[in-house]
Amino acid sequence: MLKSGEPFVRIVKNDISDRKAALLSVYAVIFAIIMGGIFILCLGINPFNAYASILKGALATKMAIQATVKIAIPLLISALGITLAFKMKFWNIGAEGQIIVGGIFATYFALFHHNLPHFVLILVMLIAGMIGGGLWALIPAYFKCKFDTNETLFTLMLNYIALYFIKFFVEGPWRDPESSGFPKIAMFEQNARLDKVFGVHAGWIIALVLVVFIFIYLKYTKQGYEISVVGESQNTARYAGMNVKKIVLRTMFLSGAVCGLAGMAQVSGAAFTLSDGVAGGVGFDAIIVAWLARLNPFVCVVVTLLLSILEKGCSVMQSTFGLSTAVSDILQGIILFCILGFDFFAQYKPVFRNGGAAK
Repeated sequence: MLKSGEPFVRIVKNDISDRKAALLSVYAVIFAIIMGGIFILCLGINPFNAYASILKGALATKMAIQATVKIAIPLLISALGITLAFKMKFWNIGAEGQIIVGGIFATYFALFHHNLPHFVLILVMLIAGMIGGGLWALIPAYFKCKFDTNETLFTLMLNYIALYFIKFFVEGPWRDPESSGFPKIAMFEQNARLDKVFGVHAGWIIALVLVVFIFIYLKYTKQGYEISVVGESQNTARYAGMNVKKIVLRTMFLSGAVCGLAGMAQVSGAAFTLSDGVAGGVGFDAIIVAWLARLNPFVCVVVTLLLSILEKGCSVMQSTFGLSTAVSDILQGIILFCILGFDFFAQYKPVFRNGGAAK
């Protein structure tokens, strides 16, 4: 007879070596490709031809590579921002909103101060985007420190508030007077647009600089060490004399600031205006990137590129074979679900009770 209060199955941490974890990641990718291939086969399409079209669509030409990199830029920057918060075990699900607010702050200067010298304007927009995203992230951090609110729900809800701020500006004070019937914000002047480097806006340079900066920050600085300690145990951090509230506020501001940079890069380098599609789900996809990369900034680059290839390639595949856009989304979902499933069971394992005792 089962003892009251004892679960029949529980999930415990699975301690495995880095080598075994890497091997499991390879197995996960192989399994995901196989499962995706089975789905494609069920549609009556040769999986090899479908996967070939995905790779060709994402990497075959210079234009395709540029489009793939363009997809990767906001995804990588946002994943780096989330990495900072997650390292502290502050579950920041609000990257989407932080991207939006960063874009709003940057847009203000692009619209009303576009006569500044180009370099000065871009620098001001970068700083504004960081301040906007950082301040938006400080809101849930403050309430977490002050009232111990649930940061997951708080940051998630702030995403929708940020989105309605855009709707307010589009239909209100920033509406383009020349828009006929359909409300929109005017396109940025050339002076307010990020320069292109090798055919892609300079956001990719910002992203790579951030990779190095965040790696060094987390691994070799006092602040990075404090983030790790707070993430492991806030009580230990307090016992060591650390100001936990200050660390949480500082780290969340930095996390939001990095995500705000993604918003600035989107409005100034990709869309050249502000719209309600500025984030486009990137903030949520970045959570997957940070999780799969195990909060390692350099691994984030690899995961981001793979996901960007998948997204760009799937759009080409669906047009090549005349498929619905839903097919592309389903295929991406199957592949990500398989990889995430393997990753979960690489880190955790179920423990069953046997005759009243856990194995």
